[in-house]
Amino acid sequence: MDSRDDLLLLDNQVCFAIVTAARNVVSIYRPILEPLGLTHPQYLVMLALWERAPRSLGELADELALEPASLSPLVKRLEAQGLVSRERSPEDERMLRITLTGSGAALRTRALDVPGQVMAAVGLDADALAALRDALAPFAGRMPRT
Repeated sequence: MDSRDDLLLLDNQVCFAIVTAARNVVSIYRPILEPLGLTHPQYLVMLALWERAPRSLGELADELALEPASLSPLVKRLEAQGLVSRERSPEDERMLRITLTGSGAALRTRALDVPGQVMAAVGLDADALAALRDALAPFAGRMPRT
């Protein structure tokens, strides 16, 4: 076997490492998010809304790299939990605006502990996680943060 064959070893595949890591990341977050009543995808929606709300469903889908049809059920579940509200835009009835409720905004305070718990679970500090995030940026279709 020549050195080019090593390029085809499963353990040498970046795609395999990323897929495996993604699966494991969700399992790391699950017990941390459970007390907040959130799944990992719901947590991502809430993070985006804590940054800026209200947002249209389309804007939120773009931010989260999801199809609106995939995002809509997540938002409906968050609405059923009383964390967000959905309303038609008065300017454009076709646009669905998503905003935080008082409970959704208040949940942010409890979520402040999530990053520290994740760092403890994986044994990395904030700088190491930022470096990892930035190294993955080309695969995520985003530019590294400076």
